[in-house]
Amino acid sequence: MSLNEIRSKNLFEKAQKMIPGGVNSPVRAFRSVGGTPLFMKQGKGSRITDVDDNTFIDYCCSWGPLISGHAHPAIIEKIVETAANGTSFGTPNPHEVEIASFITEKLPHVEMIRFVNSGTEAVMSAIRVARGFTGRDKIIKFDGCYHGAVDSLLVNAGSGLVTFGISSTPGVPQKLAEETLVLPLDREDLVEELLAKYPDSVAAIILEPIPANNGLLLQRKEFLQKLRELATKYGVVLIFDEVISGFRVALGGATEVYGVQPDMVTFGKIIGGGFPVGAYGGKKEIMNCIAPVGKIYQAGTLSGNPVAMAAGFAQLQLLSQPGFYDNLEKSGKQFSDGLSEIISRRSLPVTAYRIGSIIWTYFGKAEIMRAAHHIDGATMDHYKKFFRYCLEHGIYIAPSGYEVGFLSSAHSPEDIAETLQVIDEAMAVTF
Repeated sequence: MSLNEIRSKNLFEKAQKMIPGGVNSPVRAFRSVGGTPLFMKQGKGSRITDVDDNTFIDYCCSWGPLISGHAHPAIIEKIVETAANGTSFGTPNPHEVEIASFITEKLPHVEMIRFVNSGTEAVMSAIRVARGFTGRDKIIKFDGCYHGAVDSLLVNAGSGLVTFGISSTPGVPQKLAEETLVLPLDREDLVEELLAKYPDSVAAIILEPIPANNGLLLQRKEFLQKLRELATKYGVVLIFDEVISGFRVALGGATEVYGVQPDMVTFGKIIGGGFPVGAYGGKKEIMNCIAPVGKIYQAGTLSGNPVAMAAGFAQLQLLSQPGFYDNLEKSGKQFSDGLSEIISRRSLPVTAYRIGSIIWTYFGKAEIMRAAHHIDGATMDHYKKFFRYCLEHGIYIAPSGYEVGFLSSAHSPEDIAETLQVIDEAMAVTF
């Protein structure tokens, strides 16, 4: 079919005059896949509708937060009820206590938690706390892991920078970047060598335990366990960035899946029920260093916003219902099994990756993909064709081949079957 894009094109043309690139987050601009970004006006369940009344089965899910689909009635009801009493107070409110109690009771590794307004802010704050707690300056991050738009972490970062061919970014002082030590994933030997070289200088090791912002790079449990051991040995704070994986792959996130506990963890996306939110938490001895109890300062005007907290708590209650993750796993298996069958039947040079409800299709052959440098940028030409066919046939996927996709509890078996039919056809025209 041919998309009607008149209103989206008009809005994009107007937006570019006032907003850099016409978007408020770079990947949305469709630069790597071509065409005009679509402006959405409505979402319900598994589907979204743009301003030109084109409707799509959505596998972007607002880049991960909408694990229960768009406009879930229980979440919307709580939002409306809470907003009717006021949208912000700049004071403590009952909703932040409610959601904090839930998280600290369900997740043993989160003894205390502080809410902020984005995943980026959560990571920025966690790094500051780790530095203040240890009295050290350097941090270790891993090539391809994305931790938000934090100055010191925009070095060999994730999909947004790779999509635009930027390995780092102007605006980050060299001296600040020098405090960030970057290593490849899946190389615990190099981590050990680096810590031995700087035994009293490294404040934190930070990584996505399930790297999902530069492809889906599933790590070995042994690698994560070794990081835990080394962090303990050298007095380093181990930070798991679970902004994507937190509450997505399991209620306890990657920490539950792998059975490896960090000292600190960062959250975002799902815990806001579709609202802008972030959080960082961990051991009491670390978290008690934060003002007003301790000396490490961090604050935010809208942190713990009552509407966001209420929406997030409503979302977490849905996740706690019996069978939620089992049912989501069934959907993920239906999708990945169907995709693997298409790849096999057509003898395609394509590899499908999945963990829980996170999916990624790589247009190259690579059975094991644990490090970002294994991704061949030339494969993105295939993704561009694939993306366009899917879009023109009612399937909305991420506008970058480096980005993963997400399933929600709203995706029905029929939705997935319809999607697989389109994917089958798309593969035929892609190769």
